[in-house]
Amino acid sequence: MKSINTSKISGAQELLPETQAIFNNLKTNIANTYRLYGFQEIETPFIERTEILLAKAGGDTEKQIYKLVKTGDKSIESADQALRFDHTVPLARYVVEHESELIFPFKVSQLGTNFRGERAQKGRFREFCQCDIDIIGRNELPIAYDAEVIATLLATFKSFNIDTPVLARISNRKITTGLLEFLDQADKVSEIMNIIDHAEKVTPEQTKFSLEELGLDKNTVNIINSFIGLHGNRSSVIDELNNLEIDNATFRKGVDELDQILYLLESINLKEQIQADMKIVRGLDYYTGTVFEFILPDYPNIGSVAGGGRYENLTKHFSEQSFPGVGGSIGLTRLFYVLNEEKLLNPDVYDLLDYAIIPVSEHEFDEAISVATKLRDKGHSTTVVFTNKKFNDKMSYASKLAKNGVVIGEEEVKTKALKQKNFQTGETTELNIEVVSNPEDFWGNE
Repeated sequence: MKSINTSKISGAQELLPETQAIFNNLKTNIANTYRLYGFQEIETPFIERTEILLAKAGGDTEKQIYKLVKTGDKSIESADQALRFDHTVPLARYVVEHESELIFPFKVSQLGTNFRGERAQKGRFREFCQCDIDIIGRNELPIAYDAEVIATLLATFKSFNIDTPVLARISNRKITTGLLEFLDQADKVSEIMNIIDHAEKVTPEQTKFSLEELGLDKNTVNIINSFIGLHGNRSSVIDELNNLEIDNATFRKGVDELDQILYLLESINLKEQIQADMKIVRGLDYYTGTVFEFILPDYPNIGSVAGGGRYENLTKHFSEQSFPGVGGSIGLTRLFYVLNEEKLLNPDVYDLLDYAIIPVSEHEFDEAISVATKLRDKGHSTTVVFTNKKFNDKMSYASKLAKNGVVIGEEEVKTKALKQKNFQTGETTELNIEVVSNPEDFWGNE
């Protein structure tokens, strides 16, 4: 009987080594692809001052952050600090703090753990790994960078080698904002955006009802419903948007930006992986232009697997200097969970160690260490079985950890002649290795 509860806390991920290897492989692929596309990786502290985290917060953010309580020496002043809930706010602080040392546009990636105190449920976590990329400009940032972020994320999903297509659904909030301004609904932009953002999670009748509850007349509701139904390839959607004849500068600018981004992505052979979609508005208010979400069309139940967009000024709460940017994020913990549930991940990623060295008794420990050291020097992953068990038990243990076993007994110490056993085939061959002569180096000198 347990004397204390050892189960993991709700909303945290905990994996066995074989599954952890699959997770780590995804994370490595993400990091490598981000680097391939020119993003520089940084790490910000897990802990930030609460005032920093709440500077741009809205909604339930304050209820969801984990605040730290300092105990112990009461003479030490307790700082008001909390665990970060995303990478965006710490990045804003980082840019302001290191502005004079950074090269702009600043292409940056962040892969790390965040914490959010929302209700834990299937596929939703309180502690989770998020993998972000952002491109930050000083005062201005060409729209082409929006396309680069989307292209980077598409390449990242390709690196996973999952046997299902990935689709980037792309829009621009200026289009929706301009439409609502044209319809004299500028005072309700935020509320209507929120309804559009949830349109796929409810029935068309519920969306219509929610719009009517805001006091919109029937004609306005019909126009909005028709608008959010627009989706497809670049030529068809841009033509349909132009045919709406919306006389609004914000709308026109949004259409032009969307057209340019789609054109750039098509020019690098991504036409089949992108789609213009007016339902995409993203719920966060700091997005001001391009917005996008990634889905797996064959698995609609999974929902969005990545998302992001452009923001007018990353640091407006911390600095008068303008830093426009565009960013995207893959919530790796949730993504891993849903891909694993759908059995879309390669289970063969977990790799056994190259060698397990099995000394027959403690008298051969030094020779076993020497052999292991030499193998490691040559780049082979190696472990030594020091357990005081029966020989067959040692071999059974070693076969679960490594591809090959090397038994070292009195004869092997004397002759230096070693053999390796391939645990999968049972074949035994000679191991030609120059044995390290000073095993004390393994332990270090007292």
